[in-house]
Amino acid sequence: MELDIVDLSRLQFAITALYHFLFVPLTLGLSVLLAIMETVYVMTGRDIWRQMTKFWGVLFGINFVMGVATGIVMEFQFGMNWSYYSHYVGDIFGAPLAIEGLMAFFLEATFVGLFFFGWDKLSRLGHLAATWAVAIGSNFSALWILIANGWMQNPVGAAFNPQTMRMEVNDFAAVLFNPVAQAKFVHTVSAGYVTASIFVLGVSAWYLLKGRHLELAKRSLTVAASFGLASALSVVVLGDESGYLSTEHQKMKLAAIEAMWKTEPAPAAFTAIGFPDQEARKTHYAVHIPWVMGLIGTRSLTTEIPGIEELVQHAETRIRSGMVAYAALQEIRAAGSDAAIPEAARTAFEENGMDLGYALLLKPYLDDPAQASDEQIAKAAWDTVPNVPTLFWTFRIMVGLGFFFIALTAVFFYLSARHQLDRYPWLLRVAVFAIPLPWIAAECGWIVAEFGRQPWIIEGVLPTAAAVSNLGAATVLATIVGFSLIYSVLFVVEMVLMLAAIRKGPEADHAPRTRLAPPSLAPAE
Repeated sequence: MELDIVDLSRLQFAITALYHFLFVPLTLGLSVLLAIMETVYVMTGRDIWRQMTKFWGVLFGINFVMGVATGIVMEFQFGMNWSYYSHYVGDIFGAPLAIEGLMAFFLEATFVGLFFFGWDKLSRLGHLAATWAVAIGSNFSALWILIANGWMQNPVGAAFNPQTMRMEVNDFAAVLFNPVAQAKFVHTVSAGYVTASIFVLGVSAWYLLKGRHLELAKRSLTVAASFGLASALSVVVLGDESGYLSTEHQKMKLAAIEAMWKTEPAPAAFTAIGFPDQEARKTHYAVHIPWVMGLIGTRSLTTEIPGIEELVQHAETRIRSGMVAYAALQEIRAAGSDAAIPEAARTAFEENGMDLGYALLLKPYLDDPAQASDEQIAKAAWDTVPNVPTLFWTFRIMVGLGFFFIALTAVFFYLSARHQLDRYPWLLRVAVFAIPLPWIAAECGWIVAEFGRQPWIIEGVLPTAAAVSNLGAATVLATIVGFSLIYSVLFVVEMVLMLAAIRKGPEADHAPRTRLAPPSLAPAE
């Protein structure tokens, strides 16, 4: 089988991204939970809350280090495996990444050190401020990363410069306040909060089943249930917002998620279950829920959601427009100077330039997209359809798990309010076995967001096939094998360290065991 450099490069990035995303949600959520627990300690002065903060902080630290190590690799990949992408959009994509490194990561990394080593060197309020700075830094880091990613989903505030052959920023505020980026940020961080809550819930349940560290476990479980319930509810609400924005900016992704092959009369039904067949272009044994998809996707009863076949026809129209832009661009480039550019070429590019990316979809079929045949145009138009069965099922797994998290955290929130957390051992076992589920949901969400954007690396602007570096397939394959082996070792190390810390439990705190007065009432030294 011939090795495809594009598929290999995508596989390499997918492996490293999915592995890195094992650590991101837990870091986001645990950082906030630590800040909440230490806030209670400072307000009440009770030593158990200090002990809780330090114990969960150890697990946070292990996870944080692994996240940093795996995240750095991804940034190098942009220059090594996706060099044309970096050249084409580096002015826009690079700015949020640089701000993330300078503003968020340094903030987070600096205060992580103060969190671990400042317990006996800082005042209670000073250490609390450091803990909240870690939480804020973690979330700021996610914000800037998702601003960059959101621009890939909805490229606003930038324009193509035919002289430099690059996308250039013309409105950084539009990039910053991109509605897709903002929705992705709040949705992603809420999912991280759920991940950490289920993790704390499950570990605390295990302690209760073993009869160990009961005071820490009950309080941790109460905090996790409360925080997790609020976060799980927000994930559903914010997921609805993402669906609505997809109707505006990524219609093909939404149609593929729903396996909606043909445009249906408004309001469209939601397919609860079915078996999409991409070759036959139909969904077998589909079970529909009337009106739901129309309400989610358009928030109205009268607006249609276009189906895949209609969107393919629209893509074919844009490809033909892009061919005109591509031919005009060749004339502009050949002119050599702005004064020598033919007016007809300038006008043609101005009218059709927004579809230039669609012409690049023809590159796998011929070198000069302007000379494409009708058959090649039709093939390129159908290339805009992602893998429908993959999106269909990963989306439903993610949604099903989301509602399960709401139910689980709601039950434990109720039990904690009635002081009955250890009354139902079978529920505690469910919480323990639920620990891996948020990661499955998060990875499914990543697949829906990124795999659903294919064949685009930047929606409507640059196809993935045009963005890769000119590397040998054997070189990329070797790095995939190398990364897989190294990351497998790191995963084993992570699990060994985390499980060892959990089995060991909290260390004895050497702080005074007397109840401390709240800081506002503490006597002056």
